[in-house]
Amino acid sequence: MSASRKIVAGLFMSLDGVVEAPETWHFPYVDEEMGEAVESMHAAADTLLLGRTTYESFAAVWPDQVGALADKLNDIRKLVASTTLAKTEWTNTSLIDGDVIEAVAGLKRQPGKAIHLSGSLTLTRALLHAGLVDELRLLVHPIVLGSGRRLFPEGATSMPVELVRSATFSTGVVDLTYRTA
Repeated sequence: MSASRKIVAGLFMSLDGVVEAPETWHFPYVDEEMGEAVESMHAAADTLLLGRTTYESFAAVWPDQVGALADKLNDIRKLVASTTLAKTEWTNTSLIDGDVIEAVAGLKRQPGKAIHLSGSLTLTRALLHAGLVDELRLLVHPIVLGSGRRLFPEGATSMPVELVRSATFSTGVVDLTYRTA
């Protein structure tokens, strides 16, 4: 039996661990290095996994964009975990039917490249809890927000991880890749 596909969760994070609403604090740190990091996350994947909120945010912007990242996001297979959406409009997008954890576990067993989980805090937490996330790719921004939803909330279960890659950008953003145990 072949090895299962990898799920890589990519998130923008503040120094104090906030991952909520990066559109309100992330953009001052966008430069060529950040662009290359984000493109590399998507380049290694053939499937993009999104929660409803992230899907709606992406679908409102990316279909009208141009460039390599826009082409990748518009062309890639996209799966959305939502119990409230009735349909999707963005090209190559499908809703996950039934139990999300079972569907994603099944997706991991199918042949293919990595599955990129972008943002989608609720979905990321659920997949981490189910042991389905293989890597966390955290782009930690040099800003303290003081409030907002964090990837690991107070009282989260202990989860050992192994740092497998790190880089620091000229903006002070630290690009960290952790493998889950």
